Amino acid sequence: MTLKEIASLAGVSPSTVSRVINHPGSKAASREVEDKIWQIVRETGYIPDISARSLKLHSASGQSQNAPKAIGCLLARTHTSDPFFSKIARGLEREALRNGYTVKYIFSYQDIQKPDIQQSVRQTRVEGVALLGRPDSKMRSFLKTNFKKIIYAGLNNIDSDFDQITCNAYLASKTAVSYLAELGHTRIAYLGERKNEIRYRGYLDAISQLALPLNREYIIDTPLSAEGGYRAAIRLLSSGNNITALFCANDLTAIGAMKAAKEAGRRIPEDLSVIGIDDIETCQDTKPMLTTIHIPMEDLGTMTAKVLIDRIETGKRIPMKVELPFRLIRRDSCAAPSSKL
Repeated sequence: MTLKEIASLAGVSPSTVSRVINHPGSKAASREVEDKIWQIVRETGYIPDISARSLKLHSASGQSQNAPKAIGCLLARTHTSDPFFSKIARGLEREALRNGYTVKYIFSYQDIQKPDIQQSVRQTRVEGVALLGRPDSKMRSFLKTNFKKIIYAGLNNIDSDFDQITCNAYLASKTAVSYLAELGHTRIAYLGERKNEIRYRGYLDAISQLALPLNREYIIDTPLSAEGGYRAAIRLLSSGNNITALFCANDLTAIGAMKAAKEAGRRIPEDLSVIGIDDIETCQDTKPMLTTIHIPMEDLGTMTAKVLIDRIETGKRIPMKVELPFRLIRRDSCAAPSSKL
């Protein structure tokens, strides 16, 4: 399979395919076209020329290599269209290709519940698997039964002997709340999941350490999605409280909350400041643009592939934890609270 053949199957130019595969962040194509190209890459087992040459060298030096090595990818808590985890998966795929590996499959949590998909995973030979997002007990059991090399990537540390590539969401959450407090906000609400969620714990600890009032009515337990944020914000804003700021556990939740706030007649940021976590691309399309904590999603995927491939190539077994940095991205959805509030 060549770039030209992939381009023909995807209905785009070879240069577009090359930019999508080799130059992350180039925005050479729409998200739909990128997804189509990567699907073709997985299905055809395409390897870039530089990796193909490496495989030939290995073969010439006496190392048998009848086919490229492969890894798998499982999304433990969400679906494959989630912009956060799909960006991590994209970094994983690019780094795998650069090292002569293919990503045989990317299955979601919902996929893995299906017996036929489970059987397909068991029958598809891969050298290791990358787990994106926290697994439940059933997923852990499935992983340990079917794979020898497992690596986890996400925002929460997990109690496991898996290698872990993370970004500290606890500190990121405290940074978000502290920023709102620096602007002068004291009545800060939380929208997001609570059970076993480090972002919620970061919110609580920040509120406590900043000596801000903790009102349980300001805390809404909701799924991390635009719909979850929308419904949670409607509930919060219709309760007659006097909040001036929303800390949302991810950007999708924040985007849904912003929609609800506008429908309720609350101006952002004049009446209500909103901040999220992730820095997905959609943040820059919202009006106003969403203030958020940038998580290096592409780098999480890249580092996940690097460590997993190192495990495969060297056989090292001591569990490794790598933590990547985050940063605050100041945009237009946060401001000092109005003196009228």
